Amino acid sequence: MTEMRRSEYGAIIVGAGPAGIFAALELADSGLRVLLLEKGRDLEERICPIAGRAEKCVSCRPCSMVSGFGGAGAYSDGKLTLTPEVGGLLSTVLDGETLQELIEYVDSIYVRFGAPDRVFGVGSEVEPLVNRAMLAGLRLVPVRLRHLGCEYCRRVLEAMRAHLCSRIDIRSRANVTGIECDGRRVTGVRMASGETHQGRFVICAPGREGADWLTGLARDHGLSVESNPVDVGVRVEVPAPVTEELCRVLYEAKLEYYSSTFDDRVRTFCMCPNGDVVMEATGGDDPVVTVNGVGYAERVTPNTNFAVLVSTSFTEPFHEPIAYGKYLARLANLLSGGVLVQRLGDLLEGRRTTEARLGRSLVRPSLAAATPGDLSFVLPYRYLTDIVEMLKALDRFAPGIASPHTLLYGVEVKFYSVRLELTPSLETGIENLFAVGDGAGVSRGLVQASVSGVVAAREVLHRA
Repeated sequence: MTEMRRSEYGAIIVGAGPAGIFAALELADSGLRVLLLEKGRDLEERICPIAGRAEKCVSCRPCSMVSGFGGAGAYSDGKLTLTPEVGGLLSTVLDGETLQELIEYVDSIYVRFGAPDRVFGVGSEVEPLVNRAMLAGLRLVPVRLRHLGCEYCRRVLEAMRAHLCSRIDIRSRANVTGIECDGRRVTGVRMASGETHQGRFVICAPGREGADWLTGLARDHGLSVESNPVDVGVRVEVPAPVTEELCRVLYEAKLEYYSSTFDDRVRTFCMCPNGDVVMEATGGDDPVVTVNGVGYAERVTPNTNFAVLVSTSFTEPFHEPIAYGKYLARLANLLSGGVLVQRLGDLLEGRRTTEARLGRSLVRPSLAAATPGDLSFVLPYRYLTDIVEMLKALDRFAPGIASPHTLLYGVEVKFYSVRLELTPSLETGIENLFAVGDGAGVSRGLVQASVSGVVAAREVLHRA
C-alpha cells in the first residue's frame, strides 16, 4: 500500500480561475502559507491543438480553453463589467454599496496588472441607444465595461502569476478529488495522486468547468443547493458594420427581450466586435463541445459575433438543468462532429444550410470547423421561436442583424451550476469551507468571480 503524503497550509485554494487568483492575491502577503491547486495546465502550457485550424474539437481532458491557470477567462476576450446589475448574483448576499466598492477594487487590480485604461458605456451617446432599444421592444442595460482583449488577458494573467509564484505555492495538473473534515469543519483536501494537503481554510473556486465536481462534493457532504437557470441558444455572426455604433459606444450591448409567443426571457451575451467564433469543450467526466466567441485588443476581423440565449428555470420534479443543456449540445455534436452553423434565411425557410449555400453567404464564417446543417434538429421549437423573435427585434434596433445571410452557430449553453447555500462571506455549511466563482453559482463573469474570491479571502484573514 502506497503511503499517503501530507502537507500543511494555512489556506488552500482549489481552482486558478479569476475567483481563485483573486483569493490568492488577497492572501499572498498575509503571512499565511497558501496553496493554489489547478487541475489544468500552467499558463504557458495552455494550447488548444486545433486553434486557428479547420479541424474538429478532439475534447482534450481537461480542455485548455476552459481549464488551467486563468480559468476560462484566459481564452476569453476579457470583458470587465463594472456594474453590479450584471455578471452574477452577489447582490443577493452583499449590499449594493459594498458590492460596488469591491467591483471598483478588483478593477483597480486588473489595471495595476496591465488592463487598458479605456472604459466603455459612459457618456452622452448611451441614453439615445437606450431609447432606441425601447422603441424596438428591447431593454438595453447600460454597463460600464473595460475590455482587455485576448492579448491583454494573457498579459494580465502572466503578471498576476509572476507576482504570486514567489509568495505562494502553485501547482498545476493537480486534481483535487475531495475534501477532508473533522465533523463539520474542513481540514484539508485529497488529491488524485494520493496526497493529502491539510489546511485550516479551503476556498473552492472550480469554475463552470468544475461545476459537476462541486455538485458531487455538496452531495457527499450534505450541503444544501439550489438549481440555477440554464441558458441555451446560438452564437450569431454578422458583418461588423451592422453593430459598429453599438460596439463603439458600449463595446457589448446587453439587450433583453420577452418573447410574445412564450413570454420567455431572451438576452444577448458576450458581444465580440471584430472577433471570432470558437469551439470549446465543457470538460468534466462527460464533456460536450459548445460554441463561444472571442474578441481582440489588437487584431481586427470583418465580423462581430454575440450569443442569443433563452433562460430556463426548471421546476419540480426536474433538478438537472446542466444535464439538459449538455443533452442539447450533444445533439449538435452528434449531427456535426462539433458545432453546427446555419444561415438565418435557411432556418426561416425550413431548409438546412449546405456547403454551397454557405459559400454564397455574404457573411464568411470565422469558425471554419463548423458544419453546415439545420439547427431545428437540435433546438426545441420553443427556443427557436424565441431566438427568431429576438433577432427580428434586434433588427429593428440595428438593421442587418436579421439578414438572411446572418450565421447562427449552435449550440451555445451557459451552465451556471447549482448554487450552494452560502453565508454573506460565501462560507458553506461546513466551517471554514468557502465556495466562490462561477462554479459555485454566485458569479457569471470575470469581475464578480474576482470579487467573490476577495470576499472569501478577507473572511479567512479575519479569522486567521
